Amino acid sequence: MVYKNPMYRLGINILFIFYPTFLLAEQPKEWQLSFSKAASKSMNDIVWLHDYILLPVIAAITVFVLFLVIYSCIRFRASRNPTASTTTHNTMIEIIWTLVPCIILIIIAVPSFKILYSQDKIPPADVTIKAVGYQWYWGYEYPDEKIIFESYMVSEEDLKPGQPRLLTVDNELFVPVNKVVKVMITANDVLHAWALPSFGVKRDAVPGRINETWFRADRTGTFYGQCSELCGIKHAFMPITVNVVSQDEYEKWLLDAKQKFAKKERSNIKLVKRIIQEKN
Repeated sequence: MVYKNPMYRLGINILFIFYPTFLLAEQPKEWQLSFSKAASKSMNDIVWLHDYILLPVIAAITVFVLFLVIYSCIRFRASRNPTASTTTHNTMIEIIWTLVPCIILIIIAVPSFKILYSQDKIPPADVTIKAVGYQWYWGYEYPDEKIIFESYMVSEEDLKPGQPRLLTVDNELFVPVNKVVKVMITANDVLHAWALPSFGVKRDAVPGRINETWFRADRTGTFYGQCSELCGIKHAFMPITVNVVSQDEYEKWLLDAKQKFAKKERSNIKLVKRIIQEKN
């Protein structure tokens, strides 16, 4: 196949480097080098910073340094300069190579701080979710709705057609579109990290501590993420699946979830009581 040709794949990679907006995916794709398509304002801001600030600065510095290396090799080669220069200092050059990096860092810092501030300032939430990292799965709670459930990865042999490997879970999160979703993140055992690239969200899950983040999805769809902290032997098997749906579909899901997971919750309570009675 043409796709297996190394030169073809190299060409595709180069194309994706210079045209990252071509990658319109909610999940990772083969040979993907840039971000997934943004689904929130925070991620749109991150992509803008990357595409229009960081990439031009990186490219300009790379080209400039390459020019200096090539110029130095040609201009100061031994055949042209049999007697080496004894110059040790140049005040003007030292001022320039100190001020220019400072200016570049300021150019990068101003929009970066603005994005960081917008991510840390959580607006009034329409939906609140608590995510708890376990070895090796996620537990979720909708405190306002009294819904608690666990989310395990679906093994490869149980996948249905169209379900992505290592990203599909048995119990998915549901959130309404264009609503502020506040996520409280913690862990029960070791460090984990709750990350959803399309929403520009990534927070550490620390035992004994609650970190908070938020997102507001601007379109419907199914979005995937994973644990982004090395948490043990099954670190790669802690996917996150979020379904962004309309308000009506979200309310229908809530009705079903309250019945589905309430039974599970009652059975867990009975199990805990029985264990306590046996111990006493």
